Formats: sequence, structure tokens, C-alpha cells
Amino acid sequence: MDDRDEADLDARRRLPDAQRRRAAAACLRALLPAVRIEAERTLGRAESVAFVARLELWFADLHLPLDALFGDRHDTAGLAARIVRQALAAAAARPAALRELDRRREVDPRWYQHPRMVGYVAYVDRFAGTIRGLHTRLDHLAELGVTYLHLMPLLRPREGENDGGYAVADYTSVDPRLGTMADLEELAAALRERGMSLCVDLVVNHTAREHAWAKDWLAGRNSFYRSFPDRTVPDAYEATLPDVFPDRAPGSFSLVDEAGGWVWTTFWDYQWDLDHTNPEVFAAMLGTVLQLADRGVEIVRMDAAPFLGKRLGTNCQNQPEVHDILQAMRAAVALAAPATVFKAEAIVAPEDLVPYLGGHPRERPECELAYHNQLMVLLWSCLATKDARLAVQALRRMTSAPESSAWATYVRCHDDIGWAVSDVDAAAVGWDGPAHRRFLNDFYSGRFPGSFARGALFQENPETGDARISGTAAALCGLDEARERSDAGAVDLALRRLVLLHAVTYGFGGIPLLYMGDELGLANDESYRDDPAKADDNRWLHRPRMDEAAFGRRHDPAAVEGRIFGWLRCLAATRAELLALTAGRTSDVLGLDDPHVLAWRRRHPRSGVFLGLANMAEHPASVDAGLVAGLEQVLGSDPLELRDGRVTLPPLSWMWFSEP
Repeated sequence: MDDRDEADLDARRRLPDAQRRRAAAACLRALLPAVRIEAERTLGRAESVAFVARLELWFADLHLPLDALFGDRHDTAGLAARIVRQALAAAAARPAALRELDRRREVDPRWYQHPRMVGYVAYVDRFAGTIRGLHTRLDHLAELGVTYLHLMPLLRPREGENDGGYAVADYTSVDPRLGTMADLEELAAALRERGMSLCVDLVVNHTAREHAWAKDWLAGRNSFYRSFPDRTVPDAYEATLPDVFPDRAPGSFSLVDEAGGWVWTTFWDYQWDLDHTNPEVFAAMLGTVLQLADRGVEIVRMDAAPFLGKRLGTNCQNQPEVHDILQAMRAAVALAAPATVFKAEAIVAPEDLVPYLGGHPRERPECELAYHNQLMVLLWSCLATKDARLAVQALRRMTSAPESSAWATYVRCHDDIGWAVSDVDAAAVGWDGPAHRRFLNDFYSGRFPGSFARGALFQENPETGDARISGTAAALCGLDEARERSDAGAVDLALRRLVLLHAVTYGFGGIPLLYMGDELGLANDESYRDDPAKADDNRWLHRPRMDEAAFGRRHDPAAVEGRIFGWLRCLAATRAELLALTAGRTSDVLGLDDPHVLAWRRRHPRSGVFLGLANMAEHPASVDAGLVAGLEQVLGSDPLELRDGRVTLPPLSWMWFSEP
């Protein structure tokens, strides 16, 4: 896309809303008679009435972003009509059980905000071997209160190195080592019977170079990708593009002889970025989403979503086109499969993150869920510094998310931890941003004197000093180090840190996500070094296989595993009864007179106030007793102790309070 094209698109995006809505309304009026007939023929009377009602509700949210994306070069009315019929075909192919789920979700459209929602994130092979093997783990998930199972990338990847499964060679089949699409459908049905929803990753920015779309493009049968004959345009873009993997994959373009030039490869040279300025790419990717939804996937995780828009002179992330693509796709999927929601994998600055939840001037629905990366990063900062001031500052400065959305709150995930600490927030508490980020890398890699952590630096850039951190939650909390020394006191402190972090993520609002193995305190897995396909990627350090011996100790209250497992069960069970933890409501982070304490308050019109307190220090802290006046403690690491008008918080303690 050249500068002229970008200017034309921006001009179209700035058309008066009234003018654009009139165009959408006219298009809908022209389309409705034929769609009514087609819908009744393919869906039957009752289902067709529902489909047409959804079309009337969502059409503007489909038409307007399509017009902004493609209207300068394509007939928007014709494209919108084509997408509507694509959605109608998917609705007709939808199994009866999923149509019933659609009805339930239309009655309860914010089902994902319920306080009983708890997520579990796992690699199929590392958790249970195969998709069929997952059936043997469902009781375990039920014990943890899980209602949302996120399976890490399972669509068929390229052979050999594949970025942990994110280089997809076929969106229509499952990695044969894990099972089949039929196995996935069977699992989704088993989960629904238990009140659990299935979440699957969809890589929307790129495919593996072995994908059929890429082969067709090389043969001249589509224009799904772009190539550049020389380095002129790539060099112009790379002047402002950051490297995602600076040590092993610097740059954002790769030479592909068969393409006669340079192909855009934001991540690895075997992952080719799709050309999302082409409406055929939109239709093809929408087809992939609809196929997954018709297989029983209820939550589609949009991987690498921020990279969909490319603009010269920018970092090619979070561009306006990204939001148009997601908004149009959201509307199209709502027509065919209203039980399906989107989760944005957008690990970006807070000011860029909230728009993925629909928090922008257009107020157009986009993704219902997004990762609260900021909370995760700030919690680890709190533990290292034993100080909550940076978290208080940064969380209070964040823009509130729309009430229709929900954060996914988490302690750890499959990826490295990048220290998304704003220089503005650091300066506000008297710290230097770059120096603090270097400190966090030193601390969690174990370099800092007195550190309890046993992490590893990931993608360290010697020129800039930038790096990220790998390591299991237990290892970063000090459990590996404590066990190495057989130090019972240090083990207790590590467990307090680990449970404390989860107490915040379970009580902050949103959907808490539990990463596989954290419920047992699994250690770093050094065995990845023995696998040539993984040896150069230390993120496998925190992707261990389920330890069956540890798994067997989860019910033993005297074992480390049993202690962690027991607390997480309590967190989920208590959370399910607290209406104030319904997602979609803002957590008010409080400024206190003790810098070691993180405190947040939530309100619900029917259940009143919820208050959470967390002492990030390894010494006692306290807060004014007025904070808890009229509240009762519903859960906590320690009993409530009032002394001299203060609430005393033991080291690394946490407490939840609610109105009686």
C-alpha cells in the first residue's frame, strides 16, 4: 500500500457517519428481500427469522468497515452481499446442538462475563498427549472450576520449526500428532455438556509458506501475499519497524526466489504475512473462522491481530485497518454463529489495547476479550520491587474498557514476558523506565543479588539491552530455587508469592486464566535443550509436560502441589459467588498510605462492594481500617487482624472482602 492509497483510505474513513450509514441502510434494503427468501429456504422459517433479525442488527457494523477497507477499489454493496451469503451458508451448515447454543447465548449475550468463568490454557500434547486424551483431564478441570479451555495452537503446522505451532500449513485440519477435526468436535461437545467453552488459536496475520494459499500465490492463482522486486520498499518500511525476534530473525522481509522478490515476514522467514488489503483474503479468513465455529469452537483467539495493517512510516501495528478488519469479521460471525466470541491477542501499550475491545470513538463491536498484559507485567514488577506504587499509577491511568467486554487476567502464559512498563508511569513514581526494565530482566533471570527467581533472558538484544523473560510461574516466584536448597521457609514464601499473584488475577475482574502446571507449581523444564527443533527457543522452559507424579499429589494438603491446588480451588469457588467480580465493570485501584499494598475496589448494584488487598512486600504492611468498614472477609491467606485503627497484612498476604 503506497502513500496515495493510505490517503484515499483515510479520506473514505472520514466520510460523515450519517452519509456512510445511509449507504449501509440503502444496501440492506436492497439485499433483504432476496436474503429472506434464501434464508427461509436453507434454514427454515424459525431460523430464518432469527438470521434476518441478526442481519438487520449487525449489517451496518459489517458494511461500514468493509467500505473503509475496500470501498475505494471494490463495490462495497456487492462485497457485503457476498459476505452475508457466506454467513448464511455457514449458518445452514451449523449443527443443531450449536444452534441451540446460539439461542442460549442470544438470551445471555454476556455469558463470558459471569464470575464463574475461569480459564485453563494448555498445549494438548503436554497436558494430555492427544485431543482424545483430554477427556481424561476433564474432571481435573472441573475440580479447578474451569469453564473455558484454551488449547494452544493445534491446527496443522508446517513440518520442522514452526514457531511453536503458529506457522499453520492448513487451517482445515488438526496437527495429526494430536488427532483429527472429528476429535476436536467430539471434545467441544464433551466440554459443552460440562458447561465449558472451547477456545482455539487462529493465526490471522500470516500462514506457513507451505500453506495451500501460498502455493497458489506462487503459481499465480491468487494475490493473497505481496512481494517486492528489490529492497527499495522493504527498506523504506523497515526504517520504522521494530524486530520481533532480533537475535534469530532480524528484519521483516525475506527473499523468496520463487516469488521473484522479497516477501513480508514479520516473524520468521517461513511465516508469510497475508495481504489484508485484498478482500479475497478477508473472505478466506472469515471462512476459516466460520468453519471453526461450526466445529464447536466458542472463543477464537485472534493471534498476531495488531499486525494486520501495514502503513509506511509506522511500526505497522494497531493501524486503523486492523480494527476495521476485526469489526467486519465480528459482525459477519455474529450473523452465522452468535455463540462465538473473539479474543484479541494484542500485547500492546495500554492506550492501543482498549480499542481492540471496541473502546474507540466509533463504538463498533470488535473483540469481546483481550489480555490484560499490563496487570500481569505490573504484578511481577511488584514482587521484584516489593512496591505497589508503579502498579497503582499505571492501572489508574489506563482507559476503562467498554462494559460489553472482559479482560483475560493472568499470571503467566505460553509466551515470554515483555516488560511493557511505560516511561511515563515509571517517571510518575520517581523511577527511570529503561533502568527499571533492565532491573526486571536482571531480577527474573537471577542476575540481581538476592533474587529468588530462576528465569532466562529471551531475545536479548546486545545493542539496545532489551530482553524478555522465560520461566514457569513457580520458578519466577522462587519455588525452584527454594526446592534446590531444600529450604522449607523459602518454599513457604514462594508459595505465598504464587498464590498471591493468582488471588489478584482471580479477584480483579475479567476471566482469570490459569496456565497449565501453575496449579501444581511445576518447575522449569530444561529438557527442551535436547530437542533440536526447540533448543534455540527458551520459551519451552515454561512449557513443561504434565508431571504425573506431581499431578497425583494435587489432593495432598501437605504436599506443595496440594497446597497450591487447594488454594486455586478456593479462589474459583469463592469468586463464582461474588457478583461484584462480574466482568465488564471497572476495578478502582486505590491510592494508599502504604506503598507495599495493592488495593482495588469493585461494585455491583445487587451485591455491593468488593475489596481486594495484596501486600507485595516480604514484611508486614497495613492499611487504614476504614477501608474494610462494613465489609466481611470472604477469603484470604491470613485472618483479618485489626490493630490501632489499621488492618495488618502479614508478608506476601492477600485478602478479599465483600458486603455481607
